[in-house]
Amino acid sequence: MIDKEEIFKQMREAIEAYDSEAAVKAARDAIDSGIDPLEAVEKGFAKPIRELGEAFDRMEIFLPQLMLGSDAMKAGMEVLEEAIKSKGGEIKNKGIVVIGTVEGDIHDIGKTVVGALLQANGYQVHDLGVEVPAARFIEAAGVHRADIIAMSALLSTTMLHQRDTIELLKNKGLRDKYFVIIGGAPVTPQWADEIGADGYARGAFEAVMFLDGNRGRWAG
Repeated sequence: MIDKEEIFKQMREAIEAYDSEAAVKAARDAIDSGIDPLEAVEKGFAKPIRELGEAFDRMEIFLPQLMLGSDAMKAGMEVLEEAIKSKGGEIKNKGIVVIGTVEGDIHDIGKTVVGALLQANGYQVHDLGVEVPAARFIEAAGVHRADIIAMSALLSTTMLHQRDTIELLKNKGLRDKYFVIIGGAPVTPQWADEIGADGYARGAFEAVMFLDGNRGRWAG
């Protein structure tokens, strides 16, 4: 039987090498060796994907590398999540996030990276995709009992829909129910203040750090 620490090392190395097949194999080895899948998530996959996010924000790696690392993590996580569910358990989450790119905007990569990094750092993420209307954000937040609504916009014209979503929340009497964070290339802290968002994040790792650091403002 493979040593537990050796398996954790193989899991970390799979993420660092952007190797989905190796991540799946290491995850299966962890299950076959009787390792608690929750422990495997934290000690095997969580740390290297956090480190990749930090490296990306420092511009030490490029977006394709971060995406490949996220893909490897997702592949391995599917194995671990299946094992957790088969035991009647669930991965503890810091909070529930619905995330999407706003209406009229088809840019997907940045939003996907943020979602992947949030998931890797303990958040339950529901990715609504692109061109998401304001009403859809609110509907999904209700269905998934979300704590956080995260909206991305990559165009100065489409970022206006971030404001539309917040206004619709106000009109429905739901504004105080959700913590709203926004981001995207044209988005600034000043815009977040102007439209009444709860926060702004420049990049994926910054989004994680912001939500972690402001947990007292949104956690029930």
